[in-house]
Amino acid sequence: MASPITTNTGAGYGLDIKNIVSVLVNADTSAKANQIARQTSNNSAMISGIGSLRSALTAFQDAMKKLNDKNAPSFNAFAGTSADEKVVKIKSSNSAVAGTYDIKVDKLATASKVASKQFAGGASTAIGAGELTISQNGKDYKVNVASGATLQSVRDQINKEMSSNGITANIINEAGGSRLVFSSTTTGKGSDISVGGIPELAINGTQPISGSGAGYISGLAQDAEFSIDGLALKSPKNTVDQAISGLTLELTGVSTGGNPTKATVALDNEGLKKSVQSFVDAYNTLQKAVTALVTPEKDANGNVKSLGPLTNDPTTRSLLGDVRKVLTEVGAGDKLTTLSQLGINTQKDGTLEFNSTKFTSALNDKKLGSEIQELFTGTNGLFERMNKAIDPYNSTGGMLDSRKTNLDKAAKNLENQQAALDRRTELLTASLTKKFSALDTALAKMKKQGEQITSIFEAMNAQAKKS
Repeated sequence: MASPITTNTGAGYGLDIKNIVSVLVNADTSAKANQIARQTSNNSAMISGIGSLRSALTAFQDAMKKLNDKNAPSFNAFAGTSADEKVVKIKSSNSAVAGTYDIKVDKLATASKVASKQFAGGASTAIGAGELTISQNGKDYKVNVASGATLQSVRDQINKEMSSNGITANIINEAGGSRLVFSSTTTGKGSDISVGGIPELAINGTQPISGSGAGYISGLAQDAEFSIDGLALKSPKNTVDQAISGLTLELTGVSTGGNPTKATVALDNEGLKKSVQSFVDAYNTLQKAVTALVTPEKDANGNVKSLGPLTNDPTTRSLLGDVRKVLTEVGAGDKLTTLSQLGINTQKDGTLEFNSTKFTSALNDKKLGSEIQELFTGTNGLFERMNKAIDPYNSTGGMLDSRKTNLDKAAKNLENQQAALDRRTELLTASLTKKFSALDTALAKMKKQGEQITSIFEAMNAQAKKS
């Protein structure tokens, strides 16, 4: 049975107008309000889920990028070490071979540094207009100096126009005046800088400074001179990648007392294991993040409490399928073509298991260490194929980006629907309130008239009893 309408708040007859109107308005709008609330909640959850999925994919791709850093390769079968990195640092590639080398550095490669003549007026000294020619290694670079230039403005112009060529300038203030000093990042014999075109800035880079005149500062540019196992070598650079096959030498200092530094190249099984484990960890982090987004939440009894934000989402299912497919594809290597050969297998929950015993056997018994780099980072390797699988989803303008755009449009549409419903609720409330207020007034009037009639009849009955 419906609850009776209370009559203790009406200003006239006593109808509970506010409660009556609220019940009627709610009956009219609740179904639509519940629908909008449900759709808004689902849409918001999906927007959040898409954002979390994209973050997980980006983190996974960043991890692969870090493992594929060409300046710090992670899958080299060999590692090079130096007994004294103040003399030489060693970096190995996958084509290195095990061995030891005695490296002695006699000279480091140096760059040219030359200075103009002295200017008593300092940085504000006026410099004549003209075409300044800076020469190095047979190349001439032109700098057009306009009228009104100063030593300071010429310095700034050189830095702006020549820094891309590795040539910069600065002003050094000596006791007798200021000089414009040119420096270069290019090392090696014959790379000395010369300057011409404007007489007061002319520099013969092959001549030393004499008095207040121009010239080189500390010495001519020179090649590095070093030896490997007693064999003499020269290099215009201090980074040498052709002296020993598979190794890059970074010469950092001159050998003390002429004593050689021991360099060792050996199999880096632990380094390879660490790199492979890093990939497995990164993939498992992605897999767990996606699983959390698509798995329903259950209570202690195993009953579903709520669906994951991307449960049954076709785009997410397609993405998972494409990523997992890459793991099972056969690579283009020689002996090593699948992850399972390294002890990496997919478990029931989709994560990867890394069997270190099988991995060690693959390196020690099957000698597959030198092929690991190709499997992961080579042309059409695992990382390249994995990125090709993920990019259509995670790239700007990709499927997830488009999905987010559509969800944002849906959210805006739901906002508009809610605003329309709010307007309807407001109008309906106002209309019903007006009608029931009028009814309350009419009922109050009728009640008063009834009371008057009753009073008349009571008076007549009383008069009749007296007569």
